[in-house]
Amino acid sequence: MNNALIFISVSISISLISFWQDKQKTILGLKKGLKMFRNIIVPFLNILILVSLLLYLVPPQLIVKYLGAGSGVTGFAIAAIVGSITLIPGFIAYPIAASLIKQGASYGTIAVFMTTLMMVGVVTLPLEIKYFGKKVAILRNLLNFVVAIVIGLVIGIIL
Repeated sequence: MNNALIFISVSISISLISFWQDKQKTILGLKKGLKMFRNIIVPFLNILILVSLLLYLVPPQLIVKYLGAGSGVTGFAIAAIVGSITLIPGFIAYPIAASLIKQGASYGTIAVFMTTLMMVGVVTLPLEIKYFGKKVAILRNLLNFVVAIVIGLVIGIIL
């Protein structure tokens, strides 16, 4: 049995148990879940289509050149900058990362991209400054940027 079938079976079973325990809460939860799904499906599909087109148009040799094992500092810099300024949810970023690895990007470079994507927020910095103050927000982002580079180096050495 594959993982998707297991996940669906467990989800249906838990939903049935929940429905048996409290019908109103279960229906409310299902409605909220459907609303959340509708809110993320369009951006998710748009980004997947855009990434698919980009991967189709960009030759694998170019990806290997700029993000592959031989890209060195340049690959890390590209990955770190793109990851820092991009605002993509994790559930979209992981398939993108997998596609890049299949096209020849190195694990270290993808680790830098994913880590900066999740931990550094250039786009959200003004909001972060508003709530946490300028010093804390900038320090947090700078430290996470450095940590992302270290993580990429470690992953690059290990893999």
